[in-house]
Amino acid sequence: MSILKDEYKNFLDDIESNIKNKEDLEYIKKRFADFVDKVLNHIDYIVGYKKQEIENLEDTQKQLIERIDKMQRVIDNIEKDIYSDEGFDFEIVCPYCNYEFVVDMDEEKTEIECPECKNMIELDWSGDPSDDDECSGHCSGCSGCDDQEDDEEDDM
Repeated sequence: MSILKDEYKNFLDDIESNIKNKEDLEYIKKRFADFVDKVLNHIDYIVGYKKQEIENLEDTQKQLIERIDKMQRVIDNIEKDIYSDEGFDFEIVCPYCNYEFVVDMDEEKTEIECPECKNMIELDWSGDPSDDDECSGHCSGCSGCDDQEDDEEDDM
């Protein structure tokens, strides 16, 4: 603002030194002061308007950040549900006694003992039912066994 004040003072000094008629000089000073007041009022209006726009943008940004934080918490909870630190639980149905139990997924294990009947159950972590050549047809989650028997009866 000091630059504008300096320029304003220089302008007034310049017109005072170049305009000899006092009435003309006072008229020019008044008109110029009125003009500067209108310009400054308009600048104040623009600054106020822009300030309000910035405040609105900041409020909107704050709301968006809150929404993003909320979404991130939901995503973190979903991630915890999907990728728990304790490993993956795997539900097993014993083909001998139909006892259902849950174990942690461990691809190193190839068989597990049923806690109910103590029979050894072969594990296939691939999850591909077509790999099972010796399906007993007693598992509650398998729909492929009945289809295989129907296919065999159709072939005869």
